[in-house]
Amino acid sequence: MNKITAAITAVGSYVPDYVLSNKVLEELVETNDEWITSRTGIKERRLLKEEGQGTSFLAIKAAQNLIEKAQIDPKEIDLVIMATATPDLLVASTGVYVATQIGAINAFSYDLQAACSSFLYGISAASAYIESGRYKKVLLIGADKMSSIIDYTDRATCIIFGDGAGAVLFEPNSEGLGLQDEILKSDGIGREFLKIEAGGSILPPSEETVKNKQHYVFQDGKTVFKYAVSGMADVSEKIMQRNNLSHDDVNWLVAHQANKRIIDATANRMGIDEEKVLINIHRYGNTTSATLPLLLSDFESQLKKGDNIIFAAFGGGFTWGAVYLKWAYDKK
Repeated sequence: MNKITAAITAVGSYVPDYVLSNKVLEELVETNDEWITSRTGIKERRLLKEEGQGTSFLAIKAAQNLIEKAQIDPKEIDLVIMATATPDLLVASTGVYVATQIGAINAFSYDLQAACSSFLYGISAASAYIESGRYKKVLLIGADKMSSIIDYTDRATCIIFGDGAGAVLFEPNSEGLGLQDEILKSDGIGREFLKIEAGGSILPPSEETVKNKQHYVFQDGKTVFKYAVSGMADVSEKIMQRNNLSHDDVNWLVAHQANKRIIDATANRMGIDEEKVLINIHRYGNTTSATLPLLLSDFESQLKKGDNIIFAAFGGGFTWGAVYLKWAYDKK
């Protein structure tokens, strides 16, 4: 009997309509298009501007896009994993609400939070549920409304982040496709370098924390960049070595879209040609949990059955890792 592996069988995505371009940012903070582009590779990002709409809105749209494209009955979904760093509310799970709203009434759901590595960790979790044999359809959604936690007077962070969502469906595969290997890492040394200081149990919200802008993302850019370059490159190279993959064997690098220079450094370390590196950071910026599934959605037509794909990500905490997956279908 062939071993059951967990394969991606469908993808979906959603980005808001409003475009925040570098030109618009030039009017908000002291920066310019050339400076942003040369240091990050970002030209524009999407923001969810509708009043009263949160991360769940983005996630629902991406899930509905997948369900419609794949023509599946949401009642058949066993589990919804919601990868996000910006849940709608504390305590009440965003994933639970999303599952109900998309009609996945037979699924259980939970949120998974590992900053920018949330979706990568989610690939591991979703695959484990499928490989256990107890679940047949696991929906993994990566969604973040980063604009809700960004200070648009802070040029160190406001140029980087955007809003968006992507979703993938994992199902059992007996052809040896799907997840092949993973290397997942974390190190609490990163806690001080990328965080939101207030709003948690250590420093609850107060008039003072709001006045001091402690509910926005703080990032020590140079330190995070240094750790991200070494972390993503190390695990990506190691997973190739562990699976005897040469640069010719790898069809695609699907890397977290945080900074074009980090992506380039990872590709160089792996010996991967530029045309094999999927890039959309110029269009969306860093959408945190959504970057990896948005790449799959944007480039779905180029992915072929049997393609060797390396996923890589790095996030606050620090969290990082690489996943080796064989693509399971050709887009019809």
